[in-house]
Amino acid sequence: MAAYKPVVVQACPKLGERITQDTLYWRGYKTPVQIKEFGAVNKIDFSPAPPYNYAVTASSRIHIYGRYSQEPIKTFSRFREAAYCATYRDDGRLLAAGSEDGGVCLLDVGGKAPLRQFEGHTKPVHVVGFLSDKYRIFSGGDDYSSILWDIPSATEIISYSEHTDYVRCGCASKVNADVFITGSYDHTVKLFDARTKSSVMTIEHGHPVESVLLFPSGGLLVSAGGRYVKVWDVLKGGQLLVSLKNHHKTVTCLCLNSSGQRLLSGSLDRHVKIYSTTSYKVVHSFNYATSILSLALSPEDETIVVGMTNGVLNVKHRKPEEKNENSQKKRQPAYRTYMKGRTYMPKQEDFCVSKPVKRALRKYDKLLRSFQSSKALDAVLEPPIMLHTPEVTVAVMQELHRRGTLRSALAGRDEKQVNLLLTFVARRVIEPRFTPVLVTVADMLTDIYHPVVGQSAVVDKQFLKLKEAVGKEIDYQEELLEVLGMMDTLFATFTKKTDTCLEENKSNGVTEIIETNRSY
Repeated sequence: MAAYKPVVVQACPKLGERITQDTLYWRGYKTPVQIKEFGAVNKIDFSPAPPYNYAVTASSRIHIYGRYSQEPIKTFSRFREAAYCATYRDDGRLLAAGSEDGGVCLLDVGGKAPLRQFEGHTKPVHVVGFLSDKYRIFSGGDDYSSILWDIPSATEIISYSEHTDYVRCGCASKVNADVFITGSYDHTVKLFDARTKSSVMTIEHGHPVESVLLFPSGGLLVSAGGRYVKVWDVLKGGQLLVSLKNHHKTVTCLCLNSSGQRLLSGSLDRHVKIYSTTSYKVVHSFNYATSILSLALSPEDETIVVGMTNGVLNVKHRKPEEKNENSQKKRQPAYRTYMKGRTYMPKQEDFCVSKPVKRALRKYDKLLRSFQSSKALDAVLEPPIMLHTPEVTVAVMQELHRRGTLRSALAGRDEKQVNLLLTFVARRVIEPRFTPVLVTVADMLTDIYHPVVGQSAVVDKQFLKLKEAVGKEIDYQEELLEVLGMMDTLFATFTKKTDTCLEENKSNGVTEIIETNRSY
């Protein structure tokens, strides 16, 4: 007696994710570490100097974390109300932060009490940053003003009141120590020069501006607001280069990687998109649990930190490459040992002992082997199989039809089972890979259960759905045939067109023109 051959399930090619160098690079992070803060995280900033600690601003506290610490190594909590936008100076020794009461604090990373307190805003200050000369601070608040401060004397240098709504973001140029930029909810981005009394450039973003970013070269400016991320050429007077609309909700934060070749944007839609700064196409995306308010990337892209609205800090560290190399070296001897002798060819005097290989049969294969057709069909009509692997269900139906027992397996079923069968057939009959088998199944179901039509409203409804699905598919096929007929007519017109070929024969200085008609 021949051994039972399992049912062959037709394998269909699946469209997989395109694996690129960016995909491999940005997937090279460990499982994220979750740190709970006291409130929504409105700002994350990495120190530019080693050991690259990062400051997290949430509620009325500023926490400083080490790169691999899950507990803050230092805390600034002397704020009467909420703190905003704690930002490092270029040397990593000072921090500047705004507050809900309108003050601007200058903090020493190694101390506790504020070094300077700048008073001048009448409403909350959400934007604070250092100019590249390290001795001046700019700030922007909800009183629509932007102020430049002198650190040594703790005095106001100049104040600008050109915005007509809240000033919520800003950045300073690393090329020019007198230039800084602010973004406002009045839909504008303004570029200020400390040597002038008014802004030198105004850019219309079109939506309330949530974040601005200046490239290290100082020539390109990125603004984020609404669902849009826009790139502007500052050297050409604020000319729009590209407008990106890859988020579904408001974009709240922007960040560049260490090389400046990738731009990151975080949004309330819980996604971080990574763009190439050459083509401005999305090369990778991260998905998070809740809406994103802040984002920062450490030097060399070793750590990515995301702050969310629920007060959770998500920290991802890059996997070390050395450990991967060592683990591969350790596996090589075991692999060679396992493969040893696989290519050995037995000699004529050798006695070969073959060990039979046992194959585990699926439930439906066991039932088919014992000729239980109805139970085998029931086994593949279970919801997990029908929903996720419908090709298995169709393969068993095809095997039953080949054996000639499909009709008997479909007959004798109750209302619930018939409803399940008709639902599956109506949903999958239009798929080309299943159509040949399911059309036969639908024909048999109609013949078997035609006498009971009208006795069950549920079964009648499923028959109507099957009729509607088949009718739509027939209409689509007719439309496709019409299109094919039109195309055939066009091709026939092209091929039957008479071509006139001109051949020039030069003999004795005389040109003869011969017209030949050719039909293809």
